[in-house]
Amino acid sequence: MDLPDFGIPPQLARRMSMAEQHEYLRTKLSRRRTLVTAGAVAGGLLTGCSGPGSGASGTTSSASAPASTLTRVPGSAVAPFGRHLAFGADPKTQMRISWQVPAAVRGPYIRVGLRPDDLSRRIEAEVRDLRTPELRGIRAALEQYYLHAALDGLRPGTTYYYGVGHEGFDPASPRNRSTIADFRTAPATPETFTFTAFGDQGVSEAASANDHVLLRRNPAFHLHAGDICYANVKGLGKESDAYDPGFWDLYLKQTESVSKSVPWMVTTGNHDMEAWYSPDGYGGQLARWSLPESGFDPRATPGAYSFTYGNVGFVALDANDVSYEIPANRGHTDGRQTKWLDERLGELRAAKDVDFVVVYFHHCAYSTSTHASDGGVRAEWVPLFARHQVDLVINGHNHVYERTDAIKNGEVGRQVPIGASTDPTRDGIVYVTAGGGGKELYGFPAGVEESYEGHVSERESVATFKWTRSRDTKAESVEWSRVRYRGFSFLSVEAESGAKPRLKVSALAQSGERIDHFEVRRGG
Repeated sequence: MDLPDFGIPPQLARRMSMAEQHEYLRTKLSRRRTLVTAGAVAGGLLTGCSGPGSGASGTTSSASAPASTLTRVPGSAVAPFGRHLAFGADPKTQMRISWQVPAAVRGPYIRVGLRPDDLSRRIEAEVRDLRTPELRGIRAALEQYYLHAALDGLRPGTTYYYGVGHEGFDPASPRNRSTIADFRTAPATPETFTFTAFGDQGVSEAASANDHVLLRRNPAFHLHAGDICYANVKGLGKESDAYDPGFWDLYLKQTESVSKSVPWMVTTGNHDMEAWYSPDGYGGQLARWSLPESGFDPRATPGAYSFTYGNVGFVALDANDVSYEIPANRGHTDGRQTKWLDERLGELRAAKDVDFVVVYFHHCAYSTSTHASDGGVRAEWVPLFARHQVDLVINGHNHVYERTDAIKNGEVGRQVPIGASTDPTRDGIVYVTAGGGGKELYGFPAGVEESYEGHVSERESVATFKWTRSRDTKAESVEWSRVRYRGFSFLSVEAESGAKPRLKVSALAQSGERIDHFEVRRGG
């Protein structure tokens, strides 16, 4: 079996820093091992990690792949991989199931039922094929096949079993029954649940390890704050960025152990702007993910949406729209996302069954690490968060864990030491940077110490930077940075309802050791 060349083409290498070249080669070697030892296609064929390629102007979406693209490979030799779930607009009754195949297939479908031995309900799936044409001297053309099925009318608080298949591959057959997975819908009435969150994951041993620790928390779902895969190496949202769509095959394979049963609620980071696909570099995201169509424009801005689970309303945002730091897509919604955000936060805050509102997006509102704070986020969204008394804001972008005190009117409204409780109606909002999902770690400004549970230092006044205009920055004296941890980590939040609802927020290192915890209570 001939394998592709895993060196860096010279034209691509010239666009990359030494660190980016190292990461590219490391991931390529990882892919080579995957191709040789873990083939998802029988009969000596390669897996979905098909080698480098990319650069298309858009996606092709249809109920079945065009006849001209159908492979001669028999369906029995093509095994699905990369299953990932997401809620529909109503997590009590809707689930979206997505997966990938390494070659075009006929008649894709899912089987679903209330018992693993009775998957009698069969639902046709949609194929979204994503073609990335050749860029001469840099990458070959690549066609990827993503499949999606929408489940509606489900019972609240119910465990379902499912299997994905196509003509020639039946998940209910004895040889394929090991591929059956399960998920659980949101309960009809609020009850205690846990969700997890991080950003900046990529493909690495650290990313995979975080997934395994995360799964032990038994989360109802996971929030991904963007920079999902890093197929776009530079993350500037330009066609001159180094790019390899085959990284997505590796990512979906890596994440499947969690995302096949835990809804993976992603939003859009700067590395997720893939300029080779329209619209606005989001065509790849539209091909790979089925997210709640509860945003202001799900076909143009798929990373902006909202859903309610139990007593908590969640809002995902596309911060590329307002970022001063990385302006490729700044203003691409002409202010419509911000207007929708204002309206949606008002609706959630007025809803009688919603105790807490959590917002998550990529670029940081408050951080002292490498990317610092984004002035566009502060200018456009922070005033709305304050107006509607958002209870928790979760970001990625900076590859560290950092947590603020409660911030009110741009200053510390109340100090929130580790283990303390805070009330957003009185104190202001706590902002969490949870960017330790698996990508190479950043640090903090020179002379600034880490400070986390079991390793608490005196707080310093930190000179850092905030983006204020497209080119200029402004020095800022920071008093709000409470917890800082330079290590792989994730957020785990337990939401309690009842007479005294609260959010019990914890941050866990990759070892499972707790590095931070605090509580959010309203009006008490």
